[in-house]
Amino acid sequence: MKLAQKTITLAYTGASGMPYGIRLLEMLLAEGVSVFLLYSQVAQIVAQQEMKLALPSRAKEAEEFFSCHFNAKEGQLRVFGREEWFAPIASGSNPADSMVICPCTMGTVAEIASGMSQKLIGRAADVMLKENRQLILVPREMPFSTTHLENMLKLARNGVVIMPANPGFYHHPENVQDMVDFVVARILDHLGVAHKLMPRWGAES
Repeated sequence: MKLAQKTITLAYTGASGMPYGIRLLEMLLAEGVSVFLLYSQVAQIVAQQEMKLALPSRAKEAEEFFSCHFNAKEGQLRVFGREEWFAPIASGSNPADSMVICPCTMGTVAEIASGMSQKLIGRAADVMLKENRQLILVPREMPFSTTHLENMLKLARNGVVIMPANPGFYHHPENVQDMVDFVVARILDHLGVAHKLMPRWGAES
């Protein structure tokens, strides 16, 4: 499948780690991927706290903001409200190719593991599970409780990729951005999206 035809749902929830999610959106749009974006109310608080970034409350304003900021092509990015049940990602008849929740709260993990779709993010994830589509969760929590681990194990057994935001150091990061890019690069690898964010293990300099 060509990158221009690939559609990925990206969701932000209220866990720490918003720089990962914003950078991932930037790279997906740069590589020509079509993106369905949605985020929780708490994610707006986290974005302000961690990045001094005011995420618009209205979906249309958010669409215009990110499209302009990342120079997206017309129609490449669509943003949906938290209870926009007529969004294509709410139905198995029109799911995205893949979905990433980055960052992902433990509450969101629990919601997906229990099949409780209270908002559009949970419903979109539930659709990915029932349609056997790729679902990647990027939790940013420590330590994990037994409940956290049991929920993630349950999802992993159902094919969900659990990818904690744990940057490596073998590429000798020089700043925070290098550490962010490490995690984003691994997510892009799993999505099959090309990138040059960091050198690969064993590759010549």
